[in-house]
Amino acid sequence: MAVPALDVFQVIADSSRRQMLKMLSEQSLPINSLAEHFDMSRPAVSKHIKIMYNAGFISIEDIGRERYCTLKKDGFDELQKWISFFDNFWKGKLKDLETLLNNKIKKS
Repeated sequence: MAVPALDVFQVIADSSRRQMLKMLSEQSLPINSLAEHFDMSRPAVSKHIKIMYNAGFISIEDIGRERYCTLKKDGFDELQKWISFFDNFWKGKLKDLETLLNNKIKKS
C-alpha cells in the first residue's frame, strides 16, 4: 500500500513527525530506536518514516540488519523557500514604510 505524498506543511503538521525530525537532528537513528520513543505501533512509526522519506526530509540507509534514518535537506529547502517568500514580502513592506517615514521627516 503506497503512502500518498504530502506537501511539506502536511508533513511537519504532525507532532510525532516533528519530534522524530528533532531526534534525527542530533544523530542518525535506526527505525527501531525511533519507535521506542513513541507510544504507537511499529507499523505506525514506519508509516511516519515513509511520509518523511517521500517528502525529502530523511534518507534511509540499510546498515547490517538495521535501517538508519538521517535528516536530508530537500524537504527543509522547500520549507525555507516558502518562508523566504514571505520574509522578502515583509522586508519590502518595512522598506516602503521606512521610505515613507523618511520622506515625511524630510518634508517637516
